[in-house]
Amino acid sequence: MIIEQTLQRLNQMKLFGMASSVKARLSRPDHLDLNVTEFLGLVVDDEWLHRDNKRRELREKGAKFKDKRATIESIDFDGKPRGITKAQVLEFAQLHWLRKKQNIAVTGLTGVGKSWVSQALGAQACREGLRVLFIREPMLIHTLLTAKATGTLPGLLKRWAKTELLIIDDLGTGMLTEESRRDFLELVEERNGVGSTIITSQLPVEEWHDHFGSGRVADAICDRLVRNAHRVALIGDTRRPKIETLDQKG
Repeated sequence: MIIEQTLQRLNQMKLFGMASSVKARLSRPDHLDLNVTEFLGLVVDDEWLHRDNKRRELREKGAKFKDKRATIESIDFDGKPRGITKAQVLEFAQLHWLRKKQNIAVTGLTGVGKSWVSQALGAQACREGLRVLFIREPMLIHTLLTAKATGTLPGLLKRWAKTELLIIDDLGTGMLTEESRRDFLELVEERNGVGSTIITSQLPVEEWHDHFGSGRVADAICDRLVRNAHRVALIGDTRRPKIETLDQKG
């Protein structure tokens, strides 16, 4: 009866990890010889882990990843050349580049895994307690224009500047006007030196300047995105599942 009251009070105090741990560990035969200090230490560790997992889940939800299955462990190295090695991926997973406020440019043809690799690195950042946002370039442009029209652009830029890692997916697929180019520059200027950016694109890095208009605005954007960026050019066949057509099905 005392245990039930204790569990009830732990849940009322929102110590859900601790409540679950007490209930589970009291039923384990291998815990019968633990003294009070040892048992309490394990229960507190379980509560800490429970809260840490919840915080990570919230960060991953806020990151708005397109595919939640993308992790460092899930990146496939099947022996075929990919333009990136397992050693390089593991080095990127240490996040030294992120702590140094450096960027990563991931380029390659459609389907070679650009978005997957970028999201895997984003998921790793979430594990390490960092804030991440994944957004495709067309949606980014739309969001900036909407914020400008509603007078909320300064607040949006400040909020995005506090995001340790911004992942801009599919650079080159959005239609940029002169206004949207300047808004894009404001974004990268706000983040310059305070956060890292991963950019994925079918366009080689050398063609990004044309995408941003080939003028001074393009100069400034490319300087801030590319100057301190690690470049990864993925190669190989598409890794997306093949969709059978009616003819293929017979």
